[in-house]
Amino acid sequence: MAIAKSNGIDIEYETFGNLSDKAILLIAGLGIQLIVWDSRFCQKLADNGYYVVRFDNRDIGLSTKCNGMSMQEIMQKMFALFVGKAETVPYSLDDMADDTAGLLDFLNINKAHVCGMSMGGFIAQTFAVKHPDRILSLISIYSHPGENRAFQPTKEAMEAMLAPAPVERDGYIEHMTKFFRLAYGNGLPFDQEFHRNLAANSYDRSFYQDGIARQYLAILTQKDRTPYLKNMKVPALVIHGDDDPLVPLSGGEATAGAIPVAELKIIKGMGHAMPSPNAWWEEISDTILRHIGNV
Repeated sequence: MAIAKSNGIDIEYETFGNLSDKAILLIAGLGIQLIVWDSRFCQKLADNGYYVVRFDNRDIGLSTKCNGMSMQEIMQKMFALFVGKAETVPYSLDDMADDTAGLLDFLNINKAHVCGMSMGGFIAQTFAVKHPDRILSLISIYSHPGENRAFQPTKEAMEAMLAPAPVERDGYIEHMTKFFRLAYGNGLPFDQEFHRNLAANSYDRSFYQDGIARQYLAILTQKDRTPYLKNMKVPALVIHGDDDPLVPLSGGEATAGAIPVAELKIIKGMGHAMPSPNAWWEEISDTILRHIGNV
C-alpha cells in the first residue's frame, strides 16, 4: 500500500493490475476501510483487464484524520441535523469527492470507472456531478441520490448504526459481526467467519470512532443530487438488494431513475452486504465487468 497527496491530505491506497489498463476506482462506505473491497474481488477485476484502485476515505483507516472537534460536539451537531437545524460540519461529500479526484491526479489517471458502495456511492455520484470530465461510468451500490429523509433505514438498523462500538477488541468484533448480520439480508447464509475476520482486521488496522461520526455528519448534510444526475452524460450501473434495511430499494430505484442512461440491477435477498466469496460475489463482479466492458 502507499500514500497519495490529495486535496491537502494523505490518502492511503492500493492498486491491482496494470496502469496502462482502464482504471476502476473503488470507494468504501461509512466508517469502512479499503479492505472491505476484498483483495480477491479486486484481483478478479484486474485479471479481466482493469487497473483497480481501492483507498481509505479521509478520517478512516490509514488516511489523514481530521481532528479539531470533540465527540460531544459531533453528537450535538448530529442531533441538531436530525431535527432539521442547519449546522456547519468539518467536511462535506463534495470535499470527499475532491479527495477522489486528487487521488486520480496523483496516479496520473485522467478518467476512471468510479464505483462506490453506500456512502461511497454518495461520493461516486458527487464525483460524477463535480468532475464529469474525469468519469468513464458510474457504479452505485446500495446508495440513494441524496434526499436523506426520503430513504430512511429501518428503526432497528438506525439504532444499531448509532450504537457506539466497544473500544475493547473482542467486544468490537462481536458488535460489528452482529451489525453485519443485521444489515446482510436473508437471501443467502451469513458467512460469520468472513465478517468476524473483516471486523478483526479493521480493528487491528485502525480503530478510530471519531472519524466515523464526522463522516456521518457529511452524509447528513449532503445535497439532493437528483437534478444534477439528470445531466449525466455517461452510463451508470445501479446495484441494490431488495432486502436492504439501511438504504431501502427505493433509493436505488431513485438513483437509476435520475440518470439518463442507467441499468438497475436488483439482487434478490441481498441487504447492505459486504461482497464476500459466499455472498453475491460472482453476481456483483460479473455485472460490473459486463457494464464497464460496454463503455
